[in-house]
Amino acid sequence: MSNLKKLEFNALDITDNNYLTWILDAEIHLNAMGLGDTIKEGNVKTEQEKAKAMIFLRNHLHEGLKTEYLTVKDLLNLWYDLKERYDHQKTVILPKARYDWLHLRLQDYKSVSEYNSAMFKITSQLKLCGENVTDKDMLEKTYSTFHANNMLLQQQYRERGFTKYSELISVLLLAEQNNELLIKNHQAPPTGSTPFSEVNTVTNNDFGRGRRFGRGRGHARGCGFGHGRGHKYRNFSNFKRKPHHQKWTKNEEMPKGNMMGQRVESICHHCGMKGH
Repeated sequence: MSNLKKLEFNALDITDNNYLTWILDAEIHLNAMGLGDTIKEGNVKTEQEKAKAMIFLRNHLHEGLKTEYLTVKDLLNLWYDLKERYDHQKTVILPKARYDWLHLRLQDYKSVSEYNSAMFKITSQLKLCGENVTDKDMLEKTYSTFHANNMLLQQQYRERGFTKYSELISVLLLAEQNNELLIKNHQAPPTGSTPFSEVNTVTNNDFGRGRRFGRGRGHARGCGFGHGRGHKYRNFSNFKRKPHHQKWTKNEEMPKGNMMGQRVESICHHCGMKGH
């Protein structure tokens, strides 16, 4: 049955996969509660304070571990029993962490952020196993693993004399972001190169057909029904010319070629027809 009380951090797994992080979390929370000395030899804490620390630790144990250590009532005994049982994790994790540190290279990662995440993961494991990694070590690891094409850039960063790894990684992240913006601007289409929308294309096609069938605008253009400019006056004799002030009525016969005559109210000054 799982703990009903809300845990401050993950309980110690019986498979010992999270012992190193668990022991660190336990020490930090006990110190925050003012009970950090209860897990140290020769402490002068009261029995009540030791009992509070004992309840806190047992609450953050797997149910199987609680059962196995049910008879252990002394806080220090419980603490050292768990340490003796799981402290071998350092001998398991340390070789892997050392291997990962040895093969950590900036050039193997697609982004600075991914490299930075891997750097902190490896250094945290090394520190949990008792090996300290300084900012100088992290800086040198980063400088020495630049890609061969960026040797000049690497030398420029060295000359800036960074003393903290966080300062170098901030500059690299900013440079990477600016480089991405430059690439996006370079790949963006130039102003005015966006093609016209489909609506404009349809409108232009309709306008072209209108000019062909006598609906175009302009001086004497489109009044005839011929094809081409040489036929624009050819068919005028087929229609009765009316004064330009006279309008067609409903009873009068409309020109067969102008099917859209009723939609246009203006009258052509040259042919006396509507619908241009």
